[in-house]
Amino acid sequence: MPAENRDPHPQNTRAIMAFLREHNPFASMDEDHLAHFAEHSTLRFYADNDVVISPDDGPVTTFNVVKQGLIRGEREGKDGSVQTTFEISQGECFPLAALIGERPTRTLHRAAGDTFCLSLDHASFVTLFAESDPFRDFCLRGVSSLLDQVNQRIQSNAMATISPAQSLDTPLDRYALRNPIVCSPDSPVRKAVARMHENNVGSVIVTNEARQPVGIFTLHDLRTMIAEETASLDASISQVMTPDPFSLPADKDAFSAAMLMAEHHIAHVCLTDREGRLVGIVSQRDLFSLQRVDLVRLARTIATAGHLRTLVSLRSEVTRLVDTMLAHGADSGQIVKIITTLNDVTVRRVLELNMAKNDPGIPFTWLTFGSEGRQEQTLLTDQDNGMQFEPPAGMSEDDVRTTLLPFAETVNNELAECGFTLCKGNIMASNPKLCLSSREWDDWFIRFIEASTPQNLVYSSIFLDMRAVYGPAAPLEQLQQRIVGRIQKNALFQKMLAANAVERRPPLTLFRGFRYAPDGEKHTLDLKRQGLAPFVESARVFALANGITESNTVERMEQLARKGVFDRKDANAWKEAYGLIQAIRMRAHQEQARQDQPLHNYVNPDDLNPLDRRILRESFRQAQRLQHKLELTYQL
Repeated sequence: MPAENRDPHPQNTRAIMAFLREHNPFASMDEDHLAHFAEHSTLRFYADNDVVISPDDGPVTTFNVVKQGLIRGEREGKDGSVQTTFEISQGECFPLAALIGERPTRTLHRAAGDTFCLSLDHASFVTLFAESDPFRDFCLRGVSSLLDQVNQRIQSNAMATISPAQSLDTPLDRYALRNPIVCSPDSPVRKAVARMHENNVGSVIVTNEARQPVGIFTLHDLRTMIAEETASLDASISQVMTPDPFSLPADKDAFSAAMLMAEHHIAHVCLTDREGRLVGIVSQRDLFSLQRVDLVRLARTIATAGHLRTLVSLRSEVTRLVDTMLAHGADSGQIVKIITTLNDVTVRRVLELNMAKNDPGIPFTWLTFGSEGRQEQTLLTDQDNGMQFEPPAGMSEDDVRTTLLPFAETVNNELAECGFTLCKGNIMASNPKLCLSSREWDDWFIRFIEASTPQNLVYSSIFLDMRAVYGPAAPLEQLQQRIVGRIQKNALFQKMLAANAVERRPPLTLFRGFRYAPDGEKHTLDLKRQGLAPFVESARVFALANGITESNTVERMEQLARKGVFDRKDANAWKEAYGLIQAIRMRAHQEQARQDQPLHNYVNPDDLNPLDRRILRESFRQAQRLQHKLELTYQL
């Protein structure tokens, strides 16, 4: 019997309400609104392969929830084949976009097996949409509203031990000094210091005629000037100021300022308008009220540590800081940037301490690969690093290696003491194969791209995501430009990268269950390799093929959207899904650290609440869509 002729089944209001409470957004809705849904919905049955909603039906008039069974979305491919674009399982709603837009659905919805759906007519949907804030928010924002719920729960867990503070998203201009003390470049130091004293401030901003900041002079600079006798008080401020002070647009948030201070060990950030004119200044002291200063202070303490044992002891403070930042509203993207920044500061300090003890006398760039190269590290991290150098006159490349390798081995071992475990695959600077001149690195990547061996494809997930964390950055930037240029011209290598990227499928079974990791504990998912990797590897292929040298996954997606390679809505959905998985992974690490357990990336979905399981399914489904785009692009 055709699906449209099947009679609606009478409903038990209490039973329907009990079912709805187990799923979102209904779990957040008032009882009266749940009762409205239960009383006005009808239960419809669809046999296997029945069409539930079709683009030919005209504008959608019902809001539906799967009570039992499975709904598949189907679209016709360019070759005429029917392709499944999504699956909707128990507790999930459809078709939101078409219903809100009062248009036909663009995808045919078909029952996969015997399926029951709760169906709400348009008038009742409109009433619920108008009266229930959680319901309306979910209908308008979909997966974004789920992300908010995850972040709220993460924050509430962290807040159990951390006192509340304002959000990391607090606009800087709310805390900035609106009329900062300024002077011109030719002002005498004596006059500038007098103005600082009169206004009881610790800095003066030096501006040009257009009121654009060109320098900053602080009390620290004054003490240094007097102690070292570098200039007199009658000298012009331009002689002793720090030129080109760090600046941010006035509409940026506290997180941006804290990260800038932490990365560059500065205490002041200028705020500018769109024309670059000074409108305010934020100091480290201003951030005390936000308690963001913990990040700045910890970064500075690491950067000035005098001994390795100090660095080792400070690593436990990173875990505490992550708890603090989660409690203060940092999302998963912000947290991994915080961790990566502190890791970078630690690596640089280990290198600096060793340079002070045993300088090899040869300039080099310390490279980092993989997740640290993408600035996506969590509390669980190992070492993936290398060295790049230019042989000095009179020295061969092997001579330089002989000098640098003992230094690199010491650094690798000391980083291991600081919590960066030694790489089991020996992807470390102490490996002679990864301590290379710029010419050797260039030759290595030429062979890497041209050979396209299975091992090279495995290496692609490591070596095509790299950054310089110490030493001159220009040699690496030039190398990356050459690498990306070659990949853009090599369609075969791109296709092999794409084929390799889709081998690691998101862990969803045909019937919307979870496909467990082949290793790890029984019935667990690997959130890194099964969840995040499909996004990372797919975005990498698209980025390299389109000349993007940025290595961060979210930034790659953003730039691909700007170039028109990704549809903006798709890019936003993929970025959100990536953040959702990262958020659940971050919470798992947070809990493992709290219980003094070894950190790992495995979770048992049975241990998660229904919302988290729903989030993982939806996020994995987005990964499937991204991989599908890769398959279509490269005809895999």
